[in-house]
Amino acid sequence: MAIDFKHEQSAHCENGVASNLLHFYGIKLSEPMIFGIGSGLFFSHMPFVKVNNIPVTSFRPLPGVIFRRAARRLGFSVKRKKFRSPDKGMAALDGLLQKDIPVGMLVGVYHLSYFPAPYRFHFNAHNLVVFGKENGNYKISDPVMDDYASLTEAELKKVRFAKGLFAPKGHMYWADKIPTNPDFKKAIIKGIHHTAKDMLGIPVPMFGVKGIRFMAKKVRNYPTKLGKRKASQFLGQIVRAQEEIGTGGAGFRFMYAAFLQEAAEILELDWLNDTAEEMTQIGDLWRSFAVATSRIVKDRSQVEDAYNQAADILLVIADREEQVYKDLKKIKK
Repeated sequence: MAIDFKHEQSAHCENGVASNLLHFYGIKLSEPMIFGIGSGLFFSHMPFVKVNNIPVTSFRPLPGVIFRRAARRLGFSVKRKKFRSPDKGMAALDGLLQKDIPVGMLVGVYHLSYFPAPYRFHFNAHNLVVFGKENGNYKISDPVMDDYASLTEAELKKVRFAKGLFAPKGHMYWADKIPTNPDFKKAIIKGIHHTAKDMLGIPVPMFGVKGIRFMAKKVRNYPTKLGKRKASQFLGQIVRAQEEIGTGGAGFRFMYAAFLQEAAEILELDWLNDTAEEMTQIGDLWRSFAVATSRIVKDRSQVEDAYNQAADILLVIADREEQVYKDLKKIKK
């Protein structure tokens, strides 16, 4: 059994899965449009939440949130299910495939056999689509790959029920009650307002623009508070979260800029093109921060007071992002 499912490569797994699933049901939206409607741009730095004793930094909402928001705003629903039993989880998947329903799911990356070895690490929130099963092998559309892939039943079971932090527990999801005529303008505006609210309005200082300033203060104090070795580890985790594990610091800013360009045409608001250009420049600043911090981590920085320099870049980013979201709030609902 195999569904006629079109695979398109994307920059980020959840956006790509959402876009490919919607294409299957006749709703053709770009990856940036899914990202913007789903309010995928976010920031948090939480010292009290740690992985390997290092604070967690994230540039996006929790896995699954982007697709759920986009679905709700476009007028269709998403059904989700987790399982305690791997066998029951696989049986439920087979049942949906027999009904010609492509299924999105969260999996662990470390045991994905079609991933090159250097790209496998312990990350349990990767999204892909299963769209068929033939001769015991499952057909896979993984949006970060350039073509279709396949996994044996044992391989798929292993990644669906990967162990460790944020274990996926067989988490799968699929689209339901597909609308025939979504209101794209309304969905875009809701997505924009939600992003602006999240980045400006959360009173806790660890989130949004406040969170970027909060992290700048932490980075500035790392050397004196933590010592050279631990400071380097903490900083390395920030840049890894930004550039390597799918949370999208600079990349998400570039994607949001592309969304704003599309939104400018649909909403007939030319000034959004200027905002898109500003967001692109902010993305460049995030890349500058990544380069500066990478040099510190590798002990190659030739800059005196390198931690202060990195913190200063974050403060500039916070100021410029704050103005962008203030401008976006002006769009009438």
